[in-house]
Amino acid sequence: MLPEHAEQVLVIYRAGIEEGNATFETEIPLWEAFDAARLPGHRHVALGADGRVLGWAAVSSVSSRPAYAGVVEHSVYVHPDARGRGVAGALLAALIASTEQAGIWTIQSSVFPENTASLALHARAGFRVIGTRERVARHHGRWRDTVLIERRSPAVH
Repeated sequence: MLPEHAEQVLVIYRAGIEEGNATFETEIPLWEAFDAARLPGHRHVALGADGRVLGWAAVSSVSSRPAYAGVVEHSVYVHPDARGRGVAGALLAALIASTEQAGIWTIQSSVFPENTASLALHARAGFRVIGTRERVARHHGRWRDTVLIERRSPAVH
C-alpha cells in the first residue's frame, strides 16, 4: 500500500463504513491519520489488471508495551465490486506471511457477528473465535456485539 493508493483505499474503507457491519467508525479519516495508525511493513493492496485497488489489508499495534510487540490488530476490506473473487483471502495470506516474517505471533480483530463472510474467511485462514464481547459499544445509536478472533502463528515461537 503506497501513497498513490490512498484515494482508492479510502473509497473502499468508506464503502465498508456505509455498509454498517465492518467497523464502528462512521467517517473515513484523512489519509495522514489512516497512514500513521498502520504499521508500514504490513500494508497490502490487491490490484486489478487495470491497476485499480480491489482491496486492502493492514495492521495496527495493539499496545506500545514491549510485551505485546508481537500482537497486532488487522483489517481487511474489499471493494464491493470485487467480492467473491478470492481477493480477501489473498490479502489475508499476504498479511499472515508479512507478519510471520517480522516475528509477529498473534493477529487479532473484532468482527461484527452479522459479518458472516468475514468470520468464514478468517476461519478458513486459521483464525479462531476467542469469544463474543456483548454490547461492547454503541454504533448508530444501538449497542453492538463483536466477535473477538485471533490467529496464533505456528511459525513464530
